[in-house]
Amino acid sequence: MNKVHVKTGDEVVVINGKYRGKRGKVLAVSPAEGKVIVEGINIVKKHVKPKKMGEPGGILEAESALYASKVQLICPKCGRPTRTGSTVNAKGAKKRTCKKSDCKAEFD
Repeated sequence: MNKVHVKTGDEVVVINGKYRGKRGKVLAVSPAEGKVIVEGINIVKKHVKPKKMGEPGGILEAESALYASKVQLICPKCGRPTRTGSTVNAKGAKKRTCKKSDCKAEFD
């Protein structure tokens, strides 16, 4: 089983490639492939045939998956791209933490 450092709903920034520096929200995560789909990033054109009578076909634009290693999580508290660590709080729940030395915020 592979782990991915981001979850669905996290805000991330792309750190290399054509979309470098762009921010977006994670729509889907595929840990088996190590890929994520980010809103508004890695747009591809998809040619679609009409499935039923009267349904229009055409060219659709959709987000395509990109490797999770190409994105970095944005800390919800300090708003900067960061690596994440994990800590166990007093209730025994595991939380992700910002690794920036002046932030150290805990988030879920």
